[in-house]
Amino acid sequence: MTTGLKSNPLEGNSFVYIRHLDDGEIRRLLPPDALDEVADPDDLFVVASADGQRLAIVEGRAAAFAAALAHDLNPLSVH
Repeated sequence: MTTGLKSNPLEGNSFVYIRHLDDGEIRRLLPPDALDEVADPDDLFVVASADGQRLAIVEGRAAAFAAALAHDLNPLSVH
């Protein structure tokens, strides 16, 4: 079967990973006062590149996906 694809859609840097941050990880990554304005610190997600570089920390899973899509990136959930 031929799909008509001219290149591998998984190549390149267009994919990012969305992952929930646990409490210990949050405390290692952020200074204590960084959470002062966060409504729900238990609802923080990291957006990371394919090589694991943290691109953003976002409050809410839906917001993390929306941020990725707004930057023309393809988000994938990591558990």
